[in-house]
Amino acid sequence: MEKEEKAIPSDESPEVIDYSGVKAMPFIIGNEIFEKLGTIGTSSNLMVYLTSVFNMKSVTAATLINILSGTTNIAPLVGAFFSDSYFGRFKTLAFASICSLLGMTVMLLTAAISKLHPLHCGTKETELCKGPTTSQLAFLLTGFGLLITGAGGIRPCNLAFGADQFNPATESGKRGINSFFNWYYLTFTFAVMISVTFIVYLQSNVSWTLGLGLPPCLMFISCVLFFAGSRIYVKVKPQGSPLTGVVQVLVAAAKKRCLKQPDHSELGLFIHIPTNYINSKLPQTDQFRYLDKSAIITMEDQIKADGSASNPWNLCSIQQVEEVKCIMRVIPIWASSIIFHVAIDQQHTYAVLQALQSDRRLGSFEVPAASYIIFSMLSLAIWIPVYDRIVIPFLRKLTGKADGITLLQRMGTGIVLSVITMLVSAVFEEQRRTVALTRPTIGTSPKGGAISSMSTSWLIPQLVLAGLSEGFNSMGQIEFYYKQFPENMRSIAGSFFFCGLAGSNYLSCFLVSVVHKITENRSGGSDWLPEDLNKGKLDWFYYMIAALGVVNFVYFLMCAKWYRYKGAGDRVEVAMEAKGSSKHVV
Repeated sequence: MEKEEKAIPSDESPEVIDYSGVKAMPFIIGNEIFEKLGTIGTSSNLMVYLTSVFNMKSVTAATLINILSGTTNIAPLVGAFFSDSYFGRFKTLAFASICSLLGMTVMLLTAAISKLHPLHCGTKETELCKGPTTSQLAFLLTGFGLLITGAGGIRPCNLAFGADQFNPATESGKRGINSFFNWYYLTFTFAVMISVTFIVYLQSNVSWTLGLGLPPCLMFISCVLFFAGSRIYVKVKPQGSPLTGVVQVLVAAAKKRCLKQPDHSELGLFIHIPTNYINSKLPQTDQFRYLDKSAIITMEDQIKADGSASNPWNLCSIQQVEEVKCIMRVIPIWASSIIFHVAIDQQHTYAVLQALQSDRRLGSFEVPAASYIIFSMLSLAIWIPVYDRIVIPFLRKLTGKADGITLLQRMGTGIVLSVITMLVSAVFEEQRRTVALTRPTIGTSPKGGAISSMSTSWLIPQLVLAGLSEGFNSMGQIEFYYKQFPENMRSIAGSFFFCGLAGSNYLSCFLVSVVHKITENRSGGSDWLPEDLNKGKLDWFYYMIAALGVVNFVYFLMCAKWYRYKGAGDRVEVAMEAKGSSKHVV
């Protein structure tokens, strides 16, 4: 029986929904597995593809990848808005999946058709290598654009759409949702491991055409599975973007900016809460008191019979104001994630270039440079259950807190580990370059630089540290946003994490470009980021990022000391129409 699109009106009896539950999971989980395999298989080896097939300079390729990653990570915010406001999750996922399939197909064509990429240049004619023409670059960017559109729709909707299939009001439904989340993260790790080993091996050692031809085939299977289950899905109807309420508070506060704050908060403020309101009731706080003016009742404000404001752009409830404050308190914490992720970004770009100019031989087998990132994912995959089953119970006994440590403490630990990651990366690069310059080399890299005899295995410590830092900070961020955002903004909360990734991608792009231009034109000095890393100072670039990380950690500590968790009021709570209690106090 087909599930119709449903919305539960707030003022009426809830409509009975036939939840498909586990019956929909083979289609949704199968769709997730093949979608991730296709997406990660296309993107994980881009650094090598752009430098070896499109003959781009390393700095140009790193800049383009950072821009691509940044735009891909900010697109989910747009996708979440359109999904919540207009199209719903099913239609958004359907459109985005097709866009991803088309994007992967375009990437395949850039490798398969010789006229769509520059002529290959041998190592003896490196100086004669020509980059892509305008039309070739335009076709490549078209593929990137389709991939960005696909990610913008899939990332904010896939988890929520899977959870929609279970009834959150029942114990079996809650268990089903938790099980789905576990399967989701398991499929992500599985997809990364397969992509950075098997698919990357095909791309680097067999054929780019075959290696980029496999992802669209996998994505096609993903689309087939997704549409095959369409008759049994629960398709929740869009109910409008919660961002509208945020804008209403800002507009109303601006209109009433000249009003004086009332001496007693329980008098003169609008305290209405709608029936069946899904968000937890929040106490009034002293932070951002300017916004409280949007809840001041004036002579011009009209109240409807049901207690709501006639014009929500002139009058907002204090509950609505406190929800906006929740978001504004999160923003300074979110800003610290941008510099944190800059350190992680380097493991996907310059760490690959380090591997290309190191000894990657494992007996008679040469490990693809992009495959080493698997150690970061392995450390993350191993650490998560260890942290959950061993570390948290130990810390719980030590601190008496349910989670062992607070979310902010967990995120701060990740920032410290990211600084250590950069320091270790700098030490490895310094040693790798010294060995390349003082000892016999073992060949020439695709970009012409000598390959150091130092084993690439020495990259593993920095990659493991990067994975651990993500285990603390990134996973902490996801949980932090989920708990600190109002309940009706959780799709936006998921997008918030990706916006931080986008900011780090753009900042990394900016740092690479500025450092390259300044050091390249400096008299008497050498370029820190040249094509041949043996002639550069990549370790100094890493030290610079480590220094930024230290400054970021100090900033984070200041923000964490100032931050108040959602529901932790610092003033006498406004009497908000009787019932309910504060929830989600972390």
